[in-house]
Amino acid sequence: MGCVLCFAALAGLSLAVPTDREDEFIPHQFVSKFARSGAVAAIDLATRGVLEADAALPERLALGAPATCGAGRKLPNIVMVFDESSFDVTALPGVKAPPNYAERFRSSDGKTRSLVVEGAGGPSWYTEYNVLTGLSVRSYGRFAESVTRLAAGRVKRGLPYALRNCGYKTYSLYSWFGGFVGARNFQTSSGIEHFLDAKQLRVGSADTDMFFYDRAAEVIAREHGNGPVFVFVYLAVNHFPWDHRYRPDLLPDWTNPGNSFEVDEYLRRQEMGVRDLAAFKERLAREFPQEPFFLVRFGDHQPLFAKRLVDPSLAPSAVAQRILDRDPRYFTTYYATEGVNFQPVDLSSALDTLDAPYLPLVVLEGAGLPLDPTFVEQKKILRRCNGLFYLCGGGAEARRFNRLLIDAGLIQGF
Repeated sequence: MGCVLCFAALAGLSLAVPTDREDEFIPHQFVSKFARSGAVAAIDLATRGVLEADAALPERLALGAPATCGAGRKLPNIVMVFDESSFDVTALPGVKAPPNYAERFRSSDGKTRSLVVEGAGGPSWYTEYNVLTGLSVRSYGRFAESVTRLAAGRVKRGLPYALRNCGYKTYSLYSWFGGFVGARNFQTSSGIEHFLDAKQLRVGSADTDMFFYDRAAEVIAREHGNGPVFVFVYLAVNHFPWDHRYRPDLLPDWTNPGNSFEVDEYLRRQEMGVRDLAAFKERLAREFPQEPFFLVRFGDHQPLFAKRLVDPSLAPSAVAQRILDRDPRYFTTYYATEGVNFQPVDLSSALDTLDAPYLPLVVLEGAGLPLDPTFVEQKKILRRCNGLFYLCGGGAEARRFNRLLIDAGLIQGF
């Protein structure tokens, strides 16, 4: 009885005063964190399980033979750029930016589009899960922090699988170590055939975005003769901290716009990234003049300092509450599409504001590839919900979609 009462008290405390996700990475209160998270996990497992899904549905996904991919035309190579911590920082009040700053977020059709991610201030793996599986991290509730570990080997649907059905070779160039939050196991079980992490790529502390673009160009040079290539490129130059001048030898003509040091350094690193991207596109056009390329860039989350500056008048506790309430100001980044030797085929799903789980739809349709039955169904959700995914219908659409995938055998083991 004493154990039951203690557990109830601990669970009540943990639910009433939830931990801040950034605090999980600070090395203190180990026993408290373990006990509180254990109590909450036990309650969630008993009441809702790991993954939210409807109990039963009368309908089923009609999974059939894959449609013909690109009959009579050459399929574009696809480069998907994971633009670390990047967004339009002028969304923050009072920030001064260089001239033409907004152009870096513009697509080749002239539009600037917003991506609404599911993590605020740091969880890159949330957006990694979104854009590879096309599903929501929020469906995991309090287990979201472990989403990539949980999904490894269990989620059998997503962008890499769809591309492999069309003959694509799938690569991921990961800027950190493959064991981080189970990235290697997750991606290789999600359809990525070749996962190369920082150790395999031999990433150095002084490497800029151009290092990863060069590795992508090498993959394309090696593989493009064997069919189309998909390369998922992670960038790292704009990762925190922004408290020092990274590679001071670069951008000798740079002048700080006049913000705090971390914001000016953030802008300087973004400028480094813009120049590296331009050089990469020029290299693709020069070295592969007969090859079409479809590029999709996106910001995985806002930089860590942004949440303090969205509304500087708020106390940290009030900011945490806004994030818990899913205030879009803390979750909005960008996505952009463009072609090299290629004109995007269909951008009807590329809404001005789009939830991150829909980005695979943009990639597939932009490349002119057919949608399998799961993506056909997800496009119907996009239209019904006007770009919202999990938050549409209070999670009802996501729960229904998860059940359809479970019944089709594409989500297993939850």
